[in-house]
Amino acid sequence: MADSQPISSAQLLAALHWRYAVKQFDPAKKIPADTWAALEEALVLAPSSMGLQPWKFLVVTNPAVKEQLHAVSFKNLQPLTCSHLVVFALRKDLDAAHIARFVNLTAEKLGVDPASLDGLRKMQEGYVARTAEAGTLNTIQGHQVFIALGQFMTAAALLGVDTCALGGIQTDKYDEILRLAGTPYTTLVACAAGYRSSEDKYAARPKIRFPAEEIIVHI
Repeated sequence: MADSQPISSAQLLAALHWRYAVKQFDPAKKIPADTWAALEEALVLAPSSMGLQPWKFLVVTNPAVKEQLHAVSFKNLQPLTCSHLVVFALRKDLDAAHIARFVNLTAEKLGVDPASLDGLRKMQEGYVARTAEAGTLNTIQGHQVFIALGQFMTAAALLGVDTCALGGIQTDKYDEILRLAGTPYTTLVACAAGYRSSEDKYAARPKIRFPAEEIIVHI
C-alpha cells in the first residue's frame, strides 16, 4: 500500500527473537493505555476464514477475577502477575443470524443494499452448513481463533510488550468465572500480556529451534 510504513526485516526479526513465553511478569508494570488500544485494534483486525470472525476477546484486568482464573490455570503465575489477560473465546455453532449480521455490516460499510450481497450470504451459509454436517464447524472456526492469538502475540512483540499463551487452563472453569457458560461462546485459550520481571531467568535463555533447512521446504 502506498501509505503503509513497513518496518525493516531486521526490526521484525529483532522483535521475534526478543519475544519468549514469559514465565514471570512484573506486576508493577502496566501496559500504557495507548499501547493497549493498539493491541485491541490488532485483535479487531485479525483475519478469519470468510471474514466471519467467530470469536470474542475478554480482557481481564480486575485483580479479583485474575485471582480466580489463576486458581484454574494449574497455578501458573502469569494470569496473576500480568498487566492484561486476554481470554480467546470461540463463537460456537455459527448460524444464519451470525452470517446475516456480517452481511448487513458489509453492506453498510460498502454503502450497498444488503440484497446485492445475497451471493455472499448464500456462499457463507453453504460453507457453514457443510462443515456443520461434517462435524468440523467448531474445529475449523477454532483454528481462526488461534490465528487471532498469533497476530496478537506478534503485534505485542513489535510494540515491546511481553506475552505468554496459556493453553494449560481449565476452560470450563474459565467459562463459569467469565459467565460464558450457557452462551454461544466458550474459552479456547488465554494470553497473558505485560512486561517481564527482571528475575525471570527464561528471558536470557536461547531459543531452541530446528534448523530452517530442516523445516522449510522450497518447491
